[in-house]
Amino acid sequence: MVTKGKHPKRQTEPSLPQVELPSNTSIKHLADVLRVEPVKLIKQLMRKGIMANVNQVIDFETASILASECGYIAQEKEERKIKISHPLEGGSKLQPRPPIVTVLGHVDHGKTTLLDMIRKTNVTAREAGAITQHIGAYQATVNDRKITFLDTPGHEAFTTMRARGAQVTDIVILVVAADDGVMPQTLEAANHAKAAGVPVVVAINKIDKANANVEHTKQQLADLGLIIEEWGGDTICVPISAKKGEGLQDLLENLFLLSDMLELKADPTTPAEGVVLESRMDKTRGPLATLLIQKGTLRTSNVIVAGNTWGKIKAIFDDKGKQIHKCGPATPVEVLGLGDVPRAGNVFRVSPSEHHARDTAEKQAAKTPRSSLSLSAISSQISEGETKTLNIVLKTDVDGSIEPIKSSIERLSTEKVKAKVIHSASGSITESDIILASASNGIVIGFNARVAPGATQSAAAEGINIYNYDIIYKMIEDIDKVLHGMLEPVYDFVLIGRAQIRAIFPSKGKGTIAGVYVNEGKIHRSATVKVIRGGAVIYESNVSSLKRFKDDVSEVNTGFECGVGIEEFNDFQVGDTLEFYREEKVT
Repeated sequence: MVTKGKHPKRQTEPSLPQVELPSNTSIKHLADVLRVEPVKLIKQLMRKGIMANVNQVIDFETASILASECGYIAQEKEERKIKISHPLEGGSKLQPRPPIVTVLGHVDHGKTTLLDMIRKTNVTAREAGAITQHIGAYQATVNDRKITFLDTPGHEAFTTMRARGAQVTDIVILVVAADDGVMPQTLEAANHAKAAGVPVVVAINKIDKANANVEHTKQQLADLGLIIEEWGGDTICVPISAKKGEGLQDLLENLFLLSDMLELKADPTTPAEGVVLESRMDKTRGPLATLLIQKGTLRTSNVIVAGNTWGKIKAIFDDKGKQIHKCGPATPVEVLGLGDVPRAGNVFRVSPSEHHARDTAEKQAAKTPRSSLSLSAISSQISEGETKTLNIVLKTDVDGSIEPIKSSIERLSTEKVKAKVIHSASGSITESDIILASASNGIVIGFNARVAPGATQSAAAEGINIYNYDIIYKMIEDIDKVLHGMLEPVYDFVLIGRAQIRAIFPSKGKGTIAGVYVNEGKIHRSATVKVIRGGAVIYESNVSSLKRFKDDVSEVNTGFECGVGIEEFNDFQVGDTLEFYREEKVT
């Protein structure tokens, strides 16, 4: 009995593990999170008078009770709210603008077919069948309303722009094939959309196929945290057949409905501002840039600045290749007149004069590139209270390593900072991983994971460091030190070049020499070298000799051939890849 006016003495309870749960979740997903069999949760619900199946969606309160009975403390996950989109600063004459939509998804799940079907069947009668896509974006007219599609090469390009500070897309369509379900690139695309904070509309494609399983695909989406509306979530989901056009009208209507909810507006009366979608050097016309107008109106003869280049607009072409003289918000165009090829993702603005444009571009060019995001730098930020979340892209050599490493990392979270694995998969570290880390201000950590060609250069360009471990406890130890702001500078082996063996030569007194072609970076005589065969490292040692023709050299650049000798190794085979590393202090 509790005496009036006195408080009972609180007993000290052992701390329970915590789990984060969304506002709505399925029984199967909850069972996976709690690491119990779904039938156990179903029995617990039955005792409470609730009849449920494995796909039943329950609210957070019910899930919290089940979690408590399984020995966990549940916390409600902060759901990403749909943000009301506002135009860039300046101007007060706001007018509705078309939504800007990017289509993402796994390869062969029907992205291109969907875009082609929309382009062919949902344009005005005058344009039907006559549209030729000249640039990586286009506008379609549906029921007298315009909609802008970004036909980018996938989520890498989509997130690159986000990583460089350009919020380009209003809505993402995530295409998932009903016969294939959620695949690795589906997960990757969903993570890129989440990193950009963009609402997702799911299009379950290929429902016309005999082996289509829509319900199973919905369950897989729920496991990703994309719980559809009919299951109590907030993700719009539309079953379609892009090939036959089935469900297409419903998809477009939902896009416009979401667009109305977002209240997309812009001021067309101000000088134009926007982003560079892509650029190229034309042999006859010079630099060409595809621009997306986000605010204001762009006109021929306007002077614009894009990154560290500028120029006076000589010509503007719409998405059909037709020359126009002006264009308003949410319109993709190709322009001629810049002095150099701008970088995709650069923000552009109309400048008041050529002198001002030149001065602005020169100042931009003089800016130092951003510093690398290293573990020791993050450790310092944490110790100074600047960083609250350590975002990690995790790649492992095999699937079985993912969950134990991921859970070990996330259990290291402290009151000051949270360790969060935003994407995890098995396989090589790719350019896509680098871009996602850049967009999320995070790092890339690998466990026995190879670095794919091109990823090293991408990491250098984006200021992202790659950390690869072969001992789990060392990885966990370093991350723990980072989270406590105590990590000391470490030394790491940095990939500096790759070469492929094209010939093998005997050498008197020196064993065997590999004749190689340097296809990436540069190779040094002082480097450590790994021999790769069949995707696996078969030997690691130091370079013993490096020659161009008959001369000893200290380094060889990309595009050149040379002879390489490796200490105590002669078992070369044509087709082997040599990877060259140097030891650097990670600061």
